Amino acid sequence: MNQQEEKAKRLLDLALAGGGLAALWPLLLLLSVAVKLDSPGPAFYGHERVGRGWSRFKVWKFRTMVTGADRAGAAVTAGGDPRITRLGRLLRKTKLDELPQLWNVLVGEMSMVGPRPEAPRYAEAYREAYDEILSLRPGITDEAAITYRNEEEVLAAAEDPEAAYLEEVLPKKIELYREYLEEHSLAGDLELILRTLRAVVNK
Repeated sequence: MNQQEEKAKRLLDLALAGGGLAALWPLLLLLSVAVKLDSPGPAFYGHERVGRGWSRFKVWKFRTMVTGADRAGAAVTAGGDPRITRLGRLLRKTKLDELPQLWNVLVGEMSMVGPRPEAPRYAEAYREAYDEILSLRPGITDEAAITYRNEEEVLAAAEDPEAAYLEEVLPKKIELYREYLEEHSLAGDLELILRTLRAVVNK
């Protein structure tokens, strides 16, 4: 992707994120209230991730777990995790919990399409690969996000979900991230966005 395409990608991000937030604010407000009513704690949860050039930032989601869940378990979540709230299960299944990431895109921390942002300790475990991957902004969706859209169910079957993620799932994601790094284009990004929407609707 050349400099002109990079600018076009950023304009697409601004248009989709800004338009999405403007169009979806009633739903965002409704979900914020629902999360607050479902369990004690804030409506949103920001978890630290590594971004472009190893910068640190908070990825925002609707809170789907009990308050303090990050201090009571691994950073990866398997299906059936008792930390997940009742409403949180629905939000995760429909991917509605990720709508607040449109704000991350709007302010330039993320892109609509790109390698999913990773927790610092997991990225550090594959430092050499992430030195390359983090030349791009992380994204809301990409090929790995589509391929592993049922990741929680996969991890639920593992004896040690965190080890399974670090040793089995993440290396496969990294392969897909590297493929995106080599082949990404504006047309390819649009295709991935459409495929993501179809995957969510058909789930």
